[in-house]
Amino acid sequence: MRRRPTVLLVQNSPTSGPGRLLGWFAEAGLSTRVVAAWDGEPLPAGPEGLDALVLLGGGLLPDEDGTAPWLAPERELLQRAVAEEVPVLGICLGAQLLAHCAGGTVTGRSGETERGSCPVRLLAAAVEDPLLAPLAAEGTLRMIQNHRDSITTAPPQAVLLATSEACRVQAFRVGTSAWGVQFHPEADADRLRAWDESALAEEGLDRAALLASAEADRQTNLRQSRLLVGAFSRVVTARADRTTRTGSG
Repeated sequence: MRRRPTVLLVQNSPTSGPGRLLGWFAEAGLSTRVVAAWDGEPLPAGPEGLDALVLLGGGLLPDEDGTAPWLAPERELLQRAVAEEVPVLGICLGAQLLAHCAGGTVTGRSGETERGSCPVRLLAAAVEDPLLAPLAAEGTLRMIQNHRDSITTAPPQAVLLATSEACRVQAFRVGTSAWGVQFHPEADADRLRAWDESALAEEGLDRAALLASAEADRQTNLRQSRLLVGAFSRVVTARADRTTRTGSG
């Protein structure tokens, strides 16, 4: 009987959960485990027994260890996963953790703030990238964004895969199987209903208008997010099959 590959998802905030990912991974034949790192649940020391690692978002900087002491072991786990070519998907803070560990620069309150449903432009490198190739012909994605910190310098060996007018580093790959995306494929328009209306108003933003825009993009966002997560799932399954045949991993 074929083994079900296991994906570990690290949750860095009570409000940045896995959303649609759990259902989509299950449909792809993957098992999932969510670690509530923000709530003190311990992280494994290494990726042994894991077929993939997903790092979720959170309103933190990747080295904000005084506020979030779990970030140091999360970075260690991430670095070991990348070194052992375990597939990684970093989302928002997760992408910033990947960039930070790989030698890039993450800047707090960088001026590249994005909220709501935003356009993301795919670059030429996406055509041959395992994660984004299924979407490359579309040119532009519509994805939920919610950040004021950003990756201002990509890691030196990274392949830049997507950008936008508001935020230059939107998606990148490190090595063969570690990706960071600044946007949130796990989130749909409904996520915006929980956003702090007064905090958005202080930024000059109207939550109702952001929600209406996200609703208008809902079907495009759903289709594109499913394609992206499906592509990552295939990478995970292929790697799990290889390690099963060779008895390694």
